[in-house]
Amino acid sequence: MLKVRRSRAYTRWFGWYSRRQFRRHFHSLRVHMPAGLPEMELQTPVIFYCNHAYWWDGFWSQLCTELYFRQNLFIIIEQPQLEKHRFFTRVGAFSIDRTNARSALRTLDYAASCLLEPSNRQNALWIFPQGLIEHVDKRPLVFFRGTAGIADRVLKSSGKLYLVSVVSRIEYLEDQKPELFLSFRPAQLMTGESWKGLDDLTGFMQGSAESHLDEVKLLVQERQLDGFETVVKGADSINRRVEKLRSFFQPPGASKEQ
Repeated sequence: MLKVRRSRAYTRWFGWYSRRQFRRHFHSLRVHMPAGLPEMELQTPVIFYCNHAYWWDGFWSQLCTELYFRQNLFIIIEQPQLEKHRFFTRVGAFSIDRTNARSALRTLDYAASCLLEPSNRQNALWIFPQGLIEHVDKRPLVFFRGTAGIADRVLKSSGKLYLVSVVSRIEYLEDQKPELFLSFRPAQLMTGESWKGLDDLTGFMQGSAESHLDEVKLLVQERQLDGFETVVKGADSINRRVEKLRSFFQPPGASKEQ
């Protein structure tokens, strides 16, 4: 298993690099953040569980952490992918090998230990329980039970844990480049008394993520986007540059229809 080898220098560089990539490839990155979510109790660890529909999913966790939270970010990445991109361990990533049961269990233990580390910042784990990239509209979602296993370990030691649903959707709207939408739901506080087992929690997260994705899809379709904050604005694409050029050379008072 590849473990975290965090570096502040790498983290700062990756934040800069992520913004650069988003500006280059997207018209905008928009985030819906519920009021009060960034004010979670710092001593209580949190698991952000996310759908996994895009290659970009590993990038925006660091950006959101910088913008909204006071947290130590941890993220689980499949072993073969992290082997190819080991620099992610410098920003909080560690690996899981689902083909090796003993190794996977060690990863769950390690994840729980990361969340339980003493810190003056909140410990946060970002996880994609589908394991594989699947189409954003595939239903039903199928989550591995590992996330629930981590939650069980944390609750047995600390007695409480936040769970937060986060979903992403990429859409083409009125621009040549796509828009990336990220949506957070309010935190759910779990306690040892509320624990009902691995299958119950896994089913709850699956259902929550599905309804969350459907909600965001409808908002985008209906163009009800006032609740989303634009946090990264991309460089103008060709169609926007052409529109500005035409506007510059158009005589004052000339009709746009001409």
